[in-house]
Formats: sequence, C-alpha cells, structure tokens
Amino acid sequence: MSQQISPNSQILPLYVRGWNWLKNFPRGLAAGSRQSPTVSGPAAAALVSAAFSCFLLMVNQHLTSIFKAWNEIIWNLGSWIPGSRNPDPLYGEIGSYSGKETVMLIGWLLSWFILSKLWQHQQIKTKTIFFCLFTFMVAATVMNWHPLFPYLPLMPK
Repeated sequence: MSQQISPNSQILPLYVRGWNWLKNFPRGLAAGSRQSPTVSGPAAAALVSAAFSCFLLMVNQHLTSIFKAWNEIIWNLGSWIPGSRNPDPLYGEIGSYSGKETVMLIGWLLSWFILSKLWQHQQIKTKTIFFCLFTFMVAATVMNWHPLFPYLPLMPK
C-alpha cells in the first residue's frame, strides 16, 4: 500500500489519510453500479434486521423491567458507552438503556449477518418484506404502550 505524501514530503498521519478518503467517498457511490441487482435478498435482510432489532429492544425493555437481576446484567453489558454510569447530577446517567442499546446493536448486526447469508441469492417478495417490517414495528410500538403493560414505568427512576 502506498503512503500519501504531503507537499512538504512528510507521510500524512492515518487520521488525515482517512479523512481525505472520506471527503472523496460519495463520488464512487454517485457513479452507481454497472448492473442492477438481480435479487432482493440482501436489501430485504438489511430492512428486516433493522425492524427486528427495534422489536428486540422492546423485548429487552420488558425483561429488564420485570427482572432486576437481568437489568443489572444488561447495564453492565452497556457500561462501555460513555455516560452509562455517571455520578455527576448535572448530566445524569444513561443507566441500563446503554445495555439495551448494546443488545439492540448486537441483535441488528447478528440478524443482518444471518439473514444476508440465508437470502443472498434469493428473490424476496415485496409483500413478505413489508409484512415483516410492519409486524416488527407494530409489535415494538405496541409493546411501548403503558396501558397494555402497566408494570412499565412511565418515568425513569
């Protein structure tokens, strides 16, 4: 791999080379592909996995509300996020939501990987994609509705 040389003959730092690459990044996307995709499986995997992760977030929200031990495990899982445990009363802390977001991220990436491998050479019907998206998003939204789940707190503690 060749190193980029600045006008004064110094090797540019990695972050500068990365930034220069990012500044030119959209040009390749604007040119588009030489041939259009023949299957919808990879796109369907991306969409369905995103909706599934929203549903997974709400399932995890319910589990952490019911089981305090699980809430602590999830909170520890998300402790890598800055502000997860912040003693400063001015800024507060994110709390166990950091772990719920971590589970959501892991679920999204894992489901995307699995679905993309399963569907990489398949044509997925638009009706199937829409049904999956609609089902997961409606389920996630309904699971957030307090009258159906009165054990969920209305305000964080």
